[in-house]
Amino acid sequence: MKTAHILLVEDNEGDILLTLEAFEECKVKTKISIAKNGQEALDFLFKRGSFTNVKKPDLILLDINIPIFNGHEVLQQIKADVHLKKIPVIMLTTSSSQKDINKAYENHCNSYVKKPLDISEFLSAILKIEEFWLQLTTFPN
Repeated sequence: MKTAHILLVEDNEGDILLTLEAFEECKVKTKISIAKNGQEALDFLFKRGSFTNVKKPDLILLDINIPIFNGHEVLQQIKADVHLKKIPVIMLTTSSSQKDINKAYENHCNSYVKKPLDISEFLSAILKIEEFWLQLTTFPN
């Protein structure tokens, strides 16, 4: 099985470390790229600036509350682009606002996962994401 490339768009260092730790426990080999704000995520995805040679991710984990462009704005640009719109985007966020949930699905996110506050529950959620999205799901070319 090939290595799954994940773009984690997250500005919270603690959540970044927990996510990286959780993916180390996964059965599927992963390469995780990190963008700490919306501008960096878009530059990565559109291969601008220092990201001209990056590989397109297989999966995007996108927080809503990130600097410069928020997760909704990033999601809109991903899903509006013919080369990026097939990449599954999971909104992984602390927001439980029904407005955020509705907006994410209106903008074609593939899944909305509220980050658990408990560390063991957070790790379990990441493992479930890995199991479903990287073991069970088949990605488009």
